[in-house]
Amino acid sequence: MTPMHALRFEHVTKRYGGTTVVRDLSFEVEPGRVTGFLGPNGAGKSTAMKVLLDLASADGGRATIGGRRYRELENPPRTVGVVLEPNAFHPGRSGRNHLRVLADGVGVPKARIEELLVLVGLGDVGDRHVGAYSLGMRQRLGLAAALLGDPPVLVLDEPGNGLDPQGIRWLRDLLRERAAQGTTVFVSSHLLAEVEHLADEVVVINRGRLVATGAIADLQDAGISVRTPSPSQLSTTLREAGATVDSTDDGALHVRSMPIEVIGDHAHRAGIALHELSARPGSLEELFLGWVDGDETSDAAQTQQEEVVRV
Repeated sequence: MTPMHALRFEHVTKRYGGTTVVRDLSFEVEPGRVTGFLGPNGAGKSTAMKVLLDLASADGGRATIGGRRYRELENPPRTVGVVLEPNAFHPGRSGRNHLRVLADGVGVPKARIEELLVLVGLGDVGDRHVGAYSLGMRQRLGLAAALLGDPPVLVLDEPGNGLDPQGIRWLRDLLRERAAQGTTVFVSSHLLAEVEHLADEVVVINRGRLVATGAIADLQDAGISVRTPSPSQLSTTLREAGATVDSTDDGALHVRSMPIEVIGDHAHRAGIALHELSARPGSLEELFLGWVDGDETSDAAQTQQEEVVRV
């Protein structure tokens, strides 16, 4: 049974010409959680979000909100708040007037506009033309527009772009508060350190394919720190046994996909001395680079196509 406001991608594939941008993508985003959507530039994140919002048609599979396509929702703006483009504003219109136009379409009272301008920190500049706004101010205005209908779902593409550290902290608190109230928060970002503080779950794609998903705490705990005077020999032994082994800057080995007691058993049988064997939570950056390592370089045609369609 699908929760009312869960997001579900089921074998979604999207092509532009001869280029497959999203490939057989399947995952779920649950209400009451902040889910980070990660991937290198050109991985297909924005295209996947556009398929979810019916701004692009999938060539295979489907993406749904509570089991329904976006276009099938009774009142989409009141169900899903969206931030996709930071420059989707008329430069000659004031921030307040931009929200008034949207409020008329959504059917929310004008008092909500003043409330949101204060909430996003634009209360003193609501009458200034948007063309004079900084990128961070436009991001705040976009968030205000997304929140107009008090939607139970937020889909945000790089909402932290242009925000200063104080603004990033404000955004984090806002999104976590919304999630605590039961909102489904799905946010793409390239700010890995911030996602580590913000998100409960992550979905990672590379070249349009799912490469990792799960709770950040669980993913970070899936690593063991090992110190030995024979790192090369132990690395070979553990890799041959099926583990993923990386060297760290401080000279230790970071071992994944193998329980700590099994690592000790392999080292003992190989006669390798161990000076440390302990659980090692990896940073999200380390995990991310491990997930996408070896796939950063796509062919030139794919890269060019993805830049054109702004995935």
